[in-house]
Amino acid sequence: MAERVEDTLISRMQLARTILGIVAAVWLIVAYPLSGGGQDFLVGKLVELGFSCGILAVGSIIGITAFLVASTPDRRRDFAERLRGPIMAAVLLVAGPAAMWVAWQTLRGDLVESGDLKGFFSAITGPGFISSALSILALIVGWLAALALLLASIPYTLLLCYYCVFTCFQASEVHQLLPALLSPLLVWSLFAFQLFNGPDVAAPPEVLYTFMLGGPLSVTALSVWEVRRLRIRHGITLRQALGH
Repeated sequence: MAERVEDTLISRMQLARTILGIVAAVWLIVAYPLSGGGQDFLVGKLVELGFSCGILAVGSIIGITAFLVASTPDRRRDFAERLRGPIMAAVLLVAGPAAMWVAWQTLRGDLVESGDLKGFFSAITGPGFISSALSILALIVGWLAALALLLASIPYTLLLCYYCVFTCFQASEVHQLLPALLSPLLVWSLFAFQLFNGPDVAAPPEVLYTFMLGGPLSVTALSVWEVRRLRIRHGITLRQALGH
């Protein structure tokens, strides 16, 4: 029985739902004024993306752990060997904020001070003009490198956040059913978050709540359909996945 299958219809349906969601979101923003300023909207979307990553990180840990605990010993070993993808996705995601922190601390001069550099070069070349010039040069190069790292790590982190959300932290590498089981958790958590945080646009309630409910309902329906298609067409079930 196939352990992992490539179903083009499932992939196309997922892509179509993503495109429709983006188109609907853009239409809503264009058609109605923002509730707050553009800066508040941008910050809100960044917070929402971070919240999505947090929810999926916790959900992926719980889901993968549940698979490991509920499966038979042989299946547990198989699942454990597939953890490299989710772990690598988490490590690459954490690397972005870590790089931003290092770059920011370097730009502020909190990691390395000019006096430390001068003392370092003085121990090599002796005190004088050469050690001073080398310390200044090192400061300039380090500042430029930190600035480049900061500018590169911002889009890197945003792209990795979106990738981790879209792939559910590569949970499909553990088992193909996991993304379908985790996606509803994400969208309904985001729905609750948006209810608590308030709407982004000043749209009529019937339009606003139709849009807000459209995402969770469509993702949940797509997940149910995907699980059913994997079971009927490919014989992939949760019971079979766990080895029972």
